[in-house]
Amino acid sequence: MTTTQTPPAPPNPPVAPYRSTVVPPGRDGFPQLLRAEWTKLRTVRRWNLTLLGAVLLTILISLFAASSGKVETSGEKRGPAPTGPGGIQILDSFRYVHRSLPGDGTLTVRVDRLVGQGETRLSGWAKAGLLLKKSTAQGAPYAAVMVTPGHGVRFQHDFVHDTAGSEGDGVATARWLRLVRDGTRITGYESADGSGWQRVGSADVPGLDGTVQAGLFVTSPMVTRMERSFGAVSVDSRPARATAEFGQVAVSGTQGDWRHTGVGGRLPAGAGESEGAGTSTGTGGAFTVTGSGDIAPAVQDMDLGATSLSGTQLGLVLIAALGALFVTAEYRRGMIRTTFAASPRRGRVLVAKAAVVGAVTFVAGLVASVVSFVIGQPMLRANGHKPPQFAELHFTDGPVLRAVAGSGVLLALIAVLALGLGALLRRTAPAIATVVVLFVAPLVLVSILPLGLSRFLQQVTPVAGFAIQETRTRYGHVDSLCLPEDGCYPQGPWLGLGMLALYVAVVLALAVWRVRRRDV
Repeated sequence: MTTTQTPPAPPNPPVAPYRSTVVPPGRDGFPQLLRAEWTKLRTVRRWNLTLLGAVLLTILISLFAASSGKVETSGEKRGPAPTGPGGIQILDSFRYVHRSLPGDGTLTVRVDRLVGQGETRLSGWAKAGLLLKKSTAQGAPYAAVMVTPGHGVRFQHDFVHDTAGSEGDGVATARWLRLVRDGTRITGYESADGSGWQRVGSADVPGLDGTVQAGLFVTSPMVTRMERSFGAVSVDSRPARATAEFGQVAVSGTQGDWRHTGVGGRLPAGAGESEGAGTSTGTGGAFTVTGSGDIAPAVQDMDLGATSLSGTQLGLVLIAALGALFVTAEYRRGMIRTTFAASPRRGRVLVAKAAVVGAVTFVAGLVASVVSFVIGQPMLRANGHKPPQFAELHFTDGPVLRAVAGSGVLLALIAVLALGLGALLRRTAPAIATVVVLFVAPLVLVSILPLGLSRFLQQVTPVAGFAIQETRTRYGHVDSLCLPEDGCYPQGPWLGLGMLALYVAVVLALAVWRVRRRDV
């Protein structure tokens, strides 16, 4: 009997997964994660109210700060503040012994001595040397080479430009100076013995064309003494006068006799002698000149731009609450399990949350800063903070745009910092309290601690980020008070913001590392 075996049936072909022709396939990319986190943020009413409260609080505190202080000027009113090239407000007062220089020429002098007058000590920025100036009017273009007691030999022009020569005490020994004009190109030289010359600086000064004034000058800015400890500040500013003895004066290309001019105008009645007034004697190759004042940009102690943005110092508390809640609320309700189940790459989830809350708080902070500045500046001017004592700020000024936009970045970084702390601590209250300690506590302490310690806190704590709000231009060749309570930071604005960004990056990196390595 024959048995026939049936061959086995072929295996079933693999079944292709069903794909709808109507609904597109799902994706789990970062853009979709951003959209999901944005949807969470905008649909939670409590978070939206917190953000709105932060904006309103920032604006209200800023306007309160702008309206709370008044400046009153008594006595005779002064005219408009002098302005230099570019329209900046300047100081331009000194004693000048000069002659006319119609073309190219050379001035050479030996500065034998520079000393203070009276009981007031000599300022480190007292100046004696050679100066070319378009005219004796305040604000006229100039170039000068000079000796100073505290900063060596300098070459300066048009108030804001400064080049250092030899360092140290420029008047410890006699010093030779030379100033050469070749068209509008002005070059300054120095020498220890009058034979070997070293170039200090050179500049093309367009305003020094045609006939200019050339000669010797002496000036000395006010001497300010400050004592500060535990909330008490005492500032004593007094005019200072300097006397210089010049020898071996040699000029070429000049015309006319020597003229003696006190540049700087008269002060109001009862205020004493004008700064530019002084004395000068001598003929030929030797002169003794006494002068007071300064040739420099005018620097303000109060930052009106930072004042109109000061509401961010309290608005940050609500911003921190929003940043922390954006992650801790999910931990408290257990929703974080669903979030991580939908997107298992936990670090990417935290980065998406940081991007969303950072972008939203930046926009909110930018709106609050714009409104605070636009409304606050007229309030400050109405309270007496106006020219000539205070420079007028405009929204289109570079430092103002940086401060306003930087305030938005500042609040965004604070929100991300709070988010990172929330992910590390998993609880809202400790995260917010940590932000308050990191920001509000130093902001209070810097106004009462000794100056050295206050400046240290401004540099190494997250409050360094508030340096981005400064709108004053600081110059290395001008002494000015830099007090923490006036919103002055020892570092530059971008360096300060960079310090805050470093704190944020470290905290966020730790948060990403932590959520990847522990259970939900």
